[in-house]
Amino acid sequence: MPKIAYQEKTFRDDIAAYIRKANEIVATYLAQGYRLTLRQLYYQFVARDILPNTERSYKNLGNWVNEARLAGLLDWNAIEDRTRNLKRNSHWDGPADIVRSAAQSYGIDLWEGQEYRVEVWVEKEALAGVIERPSRSLDVPWFCCRGYVSQSEMWRAAMRLIDYEQDGAKTVIIHLGDHDPSGIDMTRDIQDRLALFGADTRVLRIALNMDQVEHYGPPPNPAKLSDSRSNGYVEAFGFQSWELDALEPSVIDALVSETVEEYLDVAKYEDRKAVQEAGREKLLALAAQAEAEFEDE
Repeated sequence: MPKIAYQEKTFRDDIAAYIRKANEIVATYLAQGYRLTLRQLYYQFVARDILPNTERSYKNLGNWVNEARLAGLLDWNAIEDRTRNLKRNSHWDGPADIVRSAAQSYGIDLWEGQEYRVEVWVEKEALAGVIERPSRSLDVPWFCCRGYVSQSEMWRAAMRLIDYEQDGAKTVIIHLGDHDPSGIDMTRDIQDRLALFGADTRVLRIALNMDQVEHYGPPPNPAKLSDSRSNGYVEAFGFQSWELDALEPSVIDALVSETVEEYLDVAKYEDRKAVQEAGREKLLALAAQAEAEFEDE
């Protein structure tokens, strides 16, 4: 992983210590297969009582990370922006390569014949990478709501869920969001609008809930009293709120995996995986054949 210096910089001892700590935290998560957003890194500093939970601290950390990268002291790949990504066409060195790639990505619907159909929805785009890993692993769709879901996307979701229901499956939306006035209300909104459009779907909020706040102790923020939903929230939970980003990625991963697995018939799932693997083996055989024919030309 690259640490590349583009500018010579010197840092005060206290800022140099923060940069070293950032490297320690980043290395811990890279070892687990995660790359953090700046927001997630910030909450790791707050949770360890290294920085106070203030907007100024967040901005300062962002500046230190930027300067450390330019000085070659922090890996350029260690922190990612999950909201800005380049899109481009795929390219191949030869016909065999595309067939081999197709074999690796080939998948059938592993949930066909299951009693349930499950989807994972998360409030924030910044956490897409965290929920993607368990969702991909268990072959369930995942969706970033970006706050309240647009009416058009909610309608499309309802139509998709109704199709599952007409095929005889029960449907479940697993929802994760901030513990704040709007974040809590979003779960209710998803349930109500899916029902409005005719989907008989269970919406299950698995995070962030108060029992998790009490167990994991994420750093609090002031509840947004300007939010029109704050009155009911304050009555129920008080004047503090908590962000989902403050949970460690491994905790979110485990919550998603464990909840999805509650709705999974493992025997049927494994049977479908065997069919999928047989298909991949056929494609790999075709790739070998194409490679041999290409070399003969």
